[in-house]
Amino acid sequence: MKTDLQEIQSTLQQLFNEAIPPLKVAKNNENVFEVTGNKEVLYCGKMVEGYYFASVVPKPKDIRLYFFPIYTHKPDYPELSDDLKKCLKGKSCFHIKKLTPSMELELKEMILLGVRLYQTNNLI
Repeated sequence: MKTDLQEIQSTLQQLFNEAIPPLKVAKNNENVFEVTGNKEVLYCGKMVEGYYFASVVPKPKDIRLYFFPIYTHKPDYPELSDDLKKCLKGKSCFHIKKLTPSMELELKEMILLGVRLYQTNNLI
């Protein structure tokens, strides 16, 4: 189990890096790692370059994972494990203080499902 916040942040970023392409890194600095789609799409009545997908944001007590597909395609996601449910705050924000191998695998599967759903909906 990973409890070091930098290690958790690095692991989460690597999970998203494995989905590039079709995702692309939109921001990568000390405050945020953000991935989006790689093409221009219509969003809220205007064209945007890269539909938002997810962000990894370090905080003093945890690592925040903002994962938009679980919000935009909630019915397509299976029930979360108890460990991930405990981390979910709101509809799409996870506050991660520890990362077990099973959580890591579940997040990887969630990311891959999100990519497939967004591709099917022509968002990425």
